[in-house]
Amino acid sequence: MIIPALIFAATYGIVAIGGLSIVRLDRTGAALIGASLMVASGTLSLSEAYQAINFDTVTLLLGMMIIVVHLRLSGFFGIATSFIAARAQHPLALLSGVVLVSGLLSAFLVNDTVCLMLTPLLITVVRRLGRRPLPYLLALAMASNIGSVATLTGNPQNMMIGSLSHIAYGDFAAALAPVAAMGLAAAVALIGLFYRKEFWSHATMHGTGLTLHVSRPMLITSLAATALAIAGFFFGIAPPKVAIVVGAALLLYPTKSQRIYREIDWSLLLLFVGLFVVLAGAEKALLTADVRQAVQGAGLSSVPMLAMVAAILSNLVSNVPAVLVLAPFINDLAHPNQSWLVLAMAATFAGNFTVLGSVANLIVVEHAKHDGVEIGFWDYFKIGAPLTLATIAIGIWWLASAG
Repeated sequence: MIIPALIFAATYGIVAIGGLSIVRLDRTGAALIGASLMVASGTLSLSEAYQAINFDTVTLLLGMMIIVVHLRLSGFFGIATSFIAARAQHPLALLSGVVLVSGLLSAFLVNDTVCLMLTPLLITVVRRLGRRPLPYLLALAMASNIGSVATLTGNPQNMMIGSLSHIAYGDFAAALAPVAAMGLAAAVALIGLFYRKEFWSHATMHGTGLTLHVSRPMLITSLAATALAIAGFFFGIAPPKVAIVVGAALLLYPTKSQRIYREIDWSLLLLFVGLFVVLAGAEKALLTADVRQAVQGAGLSSVPMLAMVAAILSNLVSNVPAVLVLAPFINDLAHPNQSWLVLAMAATFAGNFTVLGSVANLIVVEHAKHDGVEIGFWDYFKIGAPLTLATIAIGIWWLASAG
């Protein structure tokens, strides 16, 4: 039991801090090394390691990545950004537009990719409007996290929860979309309050003159494919099946496939593979009947308690590993479906607590820095911390009253 425990602790520790700079080991490498050590130590056989990989999650994420790449290459995200700017005559309207578009797109297209596509465009637009980029970038990151809680395709941890819980796409959205909507309203209110000089002035804004590069045929094809995928999700077809079939069909579009492959985050897919195996090894070796009983007695069936544990753990090891750690216990709880929803809500909203809380945050920070905009820890924390507490409180109230 000691060796699997050490492998598990070391792997998740390195994943939590983002890798080991001394040997240039990133999160993905740590997960793959941990997975291989679970096999090498005899904790898992090779066949058990294969069985531990949740291919539904990997397939769904891959399919969604292909769809999003086609949307980006078609110019869709540029159109979305320009649409906001052209209709926002006041800074507060621009803030509301950024929050709405970021949250809505993140609900269906994976929040990390939405931030990746929108950050450089938003910086360009805001600067041309003569506004300060910082609060709008905070809005983009925080709204993407909040909006992504609404559906099973909003973020990677929701995809895993969907595969593990078998909750229907429509049922998941019906339960958590209202929470996401209330959270987005809270984000507008808090950012507007903290940056009163920016948003409560009498400034008026005019068009940006943003130059768009749009491939109309590709845009139409990509939007049609996205609509088809979303319809398939809500009609009850398995999300991994819908995503990969639609994504594969998009590869028939007459553009070089290599352009698509270059944009896919293969390292994220490998990270998931490694973490699934590491967790399976730890579960086999460490989760005895006594441990499961002790966890049940710790009060995780309580909505507030589970939300608190999920939020704290998500900030210690990141939300994806947190979900994987807690997943083995959820089906043992009194109301497993409600518990899966609480886990999805709290793990996702916890990503707004600090700038290190989610990959989406880090994407915004890194791209902003590249364009000369610094987002400091305190800049993020002074809004992210109260927003996290407020949104989790909203989620607890909503799910507890609905349960």
